[in-house]
Order: sequence, then structure tokens, then C-alpha cells
Amino acid sequence: MRLQSLGVVVALKAEAAALTKQTAYPESILPIANGCGLLLSGMGPDAALKAAHSLADAGAQALATFGVAGALVPGLRSGTLLCPQRILDEQGRVYLADPAWCNRLQRRLVAAALATVSDIALLSMPASVSTVTGKVAAQRHYSAAAVDMESASVAAVAAERKLPFVALRAIVDERDDSLPEALQAAIDPWGQPRILPMVSALVRHPSLLARLPGLSSRMGKAVRALRTAAAIAPSLEAPESLNRTQS
Repeated sequence: MRLQSLGVVVALKAEAAALTKQTAYPESILPIANGCGLLLSGMGPDAALKAAHSLADAGAQALATFGVAGALVPGLRSGTLLCPQRILDEQGRVYLADPAWCNRLQRRLVAAALATVSDIALLSMPASVSTVTGKVAAQRHYSAAAVDMESASVAAVAAERKLPFVALRAIVDERDDSLPEALQAAIDPWGQPRILPMVSALVRHPSLLARLPGLSSRMGKAVRALRTAAAIAPSLEAPESLNRTQS
């Protein structure tokens, strides 16, 4: 398919469901409102890089990431929305969100009384930062407020293709939350539980069962925030020039 406007990269099925009621399938561009397209990449920088190139090749005139992130600083609560001005990768390369687009999106969300933070740096890492110690170390080294795994890759493609870029993320795990490795290993690249590994993990580590309600609650807050943001800011407030191109 050919896109006429925005291409959005999402890693997880839950993130895609917050943006559209249509079913997204891995590595297949899903047309959504206003000439935009969504691509469900799966987790990680390589998957996001491939997805961003696919969207650009399909004609996307701007690129965005949409999904969840982890807090690296105290005070960022689950469900807080982030529209970061700076995106960093593991090598310390810095990518800038389109300032007018980022500001317009932030104003729309703040006007709707949604907790939104913009003047921060978002760090992208090749693997999940799942321990409190790891989060503290990442914040000290990179001076970033939050972390994901995909945004820097998409921002890099946008810079290469000379396309506007923005990221909209919602905090899922707070700075002092840890994510058990055994549970992470039981999740597939699109954020869905793999039944046999999940059962095996719970059998080997019964204490993890008590962690599931809290983790589910955190994810629920983040997804609800994303869903509300998507309803308030259709097409993520994509640059007005794109809308003019469509008309």
C-alpha cells in the first residue's frame, strides 16, 4: 500500500490496540485514519529500524513511535505521557523530535488535562533495562528521563530520509520497579505471553505469581493513557503540511 501521511511504528500488540480498533499483524502496514499507516514491528531496535524503512518506502511523509517506556528518574508515574524533545541511542547519538510537531502534540494533551512531559531525553537501548540498579546507571550515564527500545532507530531513519519525527510514549514501569527476567523471557516479541514458558516460569518461581497483578496494573495505566491520547490527538497531531498534501 502507499501512504500519504504519517507512518507509526509500534512494537507491541497492546500499543497497536490503543491506537486503532483494527487488528494489526506483524510486519504488515495497517492503514488507519487520515492516510496514516501503522506497522507492528515487535520489540527491539533492529525490528523498529526495518519497520521505519518499510513505512518510508511506502510513502510515509513523517514517522512516529507510539507505545510504552520505562522511567529512569523518580516522579515519572505509570500512565504519564512523554513527548520527548531529544532521543538518544546507546552510542550517545542525539536525534531531535520535530519541535513544532512535538509542541503542538504536547499542547493538545496538556489542554485535555493529561499528565504530559516534553522537555526530557528518551533513551533507546537494545535490551530492556529491567532492574533499579540498571535504571539508575542508565540515567547517570545518559542523563535521560525514560527508556524504550525502538524510538532511536525510527528517529535515525527519519533523519536519514529527512522526515519529521515525533515519539509519544506512556510510562509503564516506574524507576523503582523491577521486571523479573523469568517473566520477560516468557513474552514474545509483540508483548504476548508464551503459554508454556510462562507456566514454566511460574512453576519454577512461584513468588512471581504475586507480581502479576501489579505489573498488569502498570501496563493498564499506560495503555489507557495512550488510548486517551490517541482519541484526543487524532493522527498524533501530524504536521499540518501533511494534511494539506492529502487535500
